[in-house]
Amino acid sequence: MATQLSDIALSPAAAARVRWIAERKGADLPALRLAVDGGGCSGFTYRFDLAETIDADDIVTETDGVKLVVDPVSMDLVRGCTVDFVDSLGGSSFKVENPNAASGCGCGSSFSI
Repeated sequence: MATQLSDIALSPAAAARVRWIAERKGADLPALRLAVDGGGCSGFTYRFDLAETIDADDIVTETDGVKLVVDPVSMDLVRGCTVDFVDSLGGSSFKVENPNAASGCGCGSSFSI
């Protein structure tokens, strides 16, 4: 069974957007998977997908009935983060507020530790 952890959070705005995306795609499970990949201009990049499955070792938190799913390796890099959804003149996107990041890039999608 997936682990429930409060070391990462999904904002209500992000939960609402995940639910909206899942409904449009006909997904049964409104869940967002956050993963960290190597690369990007600062060393690591965030990757978001709808979670089709939740693995036994995944870390899961829930906001307003929507799950945020993170694999254990990525969790080491995003512990303490909040995933938000921002809609601005510059566009709409998920944003990770990462207290572990030593630096980031201008686009906000990559970071270093």
